[in-house]
Amino acid sequence: MAAVTVARWRSASVVVHLVLAVIALVFLAPLLWLLTAAFDADAALTAKVPEAFTLDNFAQVLSWEQSGRPLWNGLLMSGGAALISVVAAVLCAYPLSRYQLRFRRPFLYVVLFASGLPITAVMVPVYSMFVQLELVDSMLGTTLFLAATSLPIAIWMTKNFMDGVPVSLEEAAWVDGASAMQALRSIVLPLIAPGMGVVAIFTFITAWGNFFVPFILLLDPAKQPASVGVFTFFGQGGLIAYGQLAAYSILYTTPVVVLYLVVSRALGGAFALAGAIKH
Repeated sequence: MAAVTVARWRSASVVVHLVLAVIALVFLAPLLWLLTAAFDADAALTAKVPEAFTLDNFAQVLSWEQSGRPLWNGLLMSGGAALISVVAAVLCAYPLSRYQLRFRRPFLYVVLFASGLPITAVMVPVYSMFVQLELVDSMLGTTLFLAATSLPIAIWMTKNFMDGVPVSLEEAAWVDGASAMQALRSIVLPLIAPGMGVVAIFTFITAWGNFFVPFILLLDPAKQPASVGVFTFFGQGGLIAYGQLAAYSILYTTPVVVLYLVVSRALGGAFALAGAIKH
């Protein structure tokens, strides 16, 4: 009986691993094409080993106008949106986590609903508002709107991280004469630093990969980020520069990968609550 159970367990394990392998291949196929096409002088839509290894695709996109300025614009807007979202999320999530507000639950439901609202549903009134405020073609206005679109989920995530910090730690600080903001700055924020790193990365990646908002709100090509710059490789009549597109896509994904590695190494990924409470 035990041998039959072990055989069934092994069979199920093999099936699970095969399914996971197929799913992994589905996700790796676009990356395989990206890596092969970027170094192929005659890149096409199919992934194949380059007949002649070349760096010409990178040489054609490595210029200030082609990639440098769009990447810089994207870093400014995505970094600004992430910073604004994190600061606003901390200030909004703290009272929601610590105080028994009368309308806290309805407000949280509104925040949860707003996090799932499609951006295309609000772009028409947003564009009308931007026209009235003369913020169209403004990098600052676009950055503020990108921060606003990420704020609901940032508030929700930050509140969950703050809920994991015992209130008794802040009460001890209050007894010593610290204000609520001092307790937030000196006790809560250091303890949820890894969580805030997650929120920052999430909001940065969301803004970094947003094509629709800057494409609508920014008219000057010199102000558009790299997410819109990808569109320039799709020529008229269906002509696409696949090699340059792949090379530009690799450059486009590099800042996000570097940011993730830096933040994950700096924060470690674990909350420092051990030993904070005396049992």
